[in-house]
Amino acid sequence: MTGPLVLIEPYADRLGGHHQRTMVALAQARPSSLVIAPHGIVREAVAALREAGARLVTAPAGHPAAVLLAACRLAAGLSRAGLRVFRSRRWPRFLRRLPHQITLIARCLAEASALRTARRLAPGAEAVVILSASEALHGAAALLGGLPHLRFVHEQVTTEDAAVRFLGRLARRGKRQVLAVCPTQAVGDQFTAAFPDLPAVVRAFAVDDGRRLTDAERDGGRTAFDIPTGEASVCLVGGWWPYKDIGVIDAALPLLKDPLHLVVTGIPLDEAVLARWRDLPNIHLHTMPGPVSEPVLRLVYAAADAALVTRCPGVGKESGLVMDAARLGVPLVVSDHDPGLTARLSGRPWALTFTASAPDALAEALHSVIRQPPERPGPEAPHLLGMRSAAEQADFLTRTFASLRTKDSRC
Repeated sequence: MTGPLVLIEPYADRLGGHHQRTMVALAQARPSSLVIAPHGIVREAVAALREAGARLVTAPAGHPAAVLLAACRLAAGLSRAGLRVFRSRRWPRFLRRLPHQITLIARCLAEASALRTARRLAPGAEAVVILSASEALHGAAALLGGLPHLRFVHEQVTTEDAAVRFLGRLARRGKRQVLAVCPTQAVGDQFTAAFPDLPAVVRAFAVDDGRRLTDAERDGGRTAFDIPTGEASVCLVGGWWPYKDIGVIDAALPLLKDPLHLVVTGIPLDEAVLARWRDLPNIHLHTMPGPVSEPVLRLVYAAADAALVTRCPGVGKESGLVMDAARLGVPLVVSDHDPGLTARLSGRPWALTFTASAPDALAEALHSVIRQPPERPGPEAPHLLGMRSAAEQADFLTRTFASLRTKDSRC
């Protein structure tokens, strides 16, 4: 008898983002899935998982899993305290990095706890996948968790310093039980450079649920934000994290010569920047404090003639915003921060690319939207960006996990 698909999501307690959506979509594709959320889960996702017939676990199963999760929480507390103590730049760099290294250990322990829970509750799992895995201590998570698994590594930000590398070497036997899945080639290249002895494949994380925006939703979105018919609108979705280039937007908006509605949602946002935008003569600013639910997020996208995505040059992680726009059928205005993404969007009538960190180029792209909104992406757009349906993604994970188990049994 085939076991369930086990989905481990350490960030299930965070509202919003395509991580939650992918988790739910995979569970819907495999109704008998076991979903493990070691830090809890938002109410919205609970309802969707129940409707999908998934089994949800938010507490460790068994003594080893409970001990590992308790150790994770202790390490996380130490990390938070260290961030407060060592945040001043007067401290040596290795001390300022220490809290981040402890965070890597805490994430490893949480993953190991979830794997122990999966081992106890679903010993014959069809596949075990950590949907948002840490970027370090891959072998240690498998060894402590006692279970082979696939792990989606979304970015390679914090590297392993000497102490964490030592822990990784102690757990090197666990590496043969792990296969990393990187959502973009850029992340794959970074991962391979950091962990040349760990196998990895490139596969888009986001899945296409086929739920494109309807004309009724588009009319409702513009009505909700009081955007008159015929007036151009652009949405800016997501929290303003350091890899997002909000500065280029701040410099480009004063250059606009024609009116533009800008719908902003996300957390965190910079209120001082928003105040400047409100004072610009050609900008009609609409804000929706985040995080927001999926229906509200669809409303934001529905109100827009295009979605604006700006990232700093060299950022190669998968953009959930780009994937959402393609999935929903919303045109894009996107920086050329990632050569791989730019190549895929080249020549697409529904995507306007501009030079990253270049305010003049962004202003010209926005003027293009004001003059003539781009055509909407067709249903083939998600596939062009590497997205597949949830059923196809689940099949891929199952096949890949089976090959990992076969390889592990031969070692």
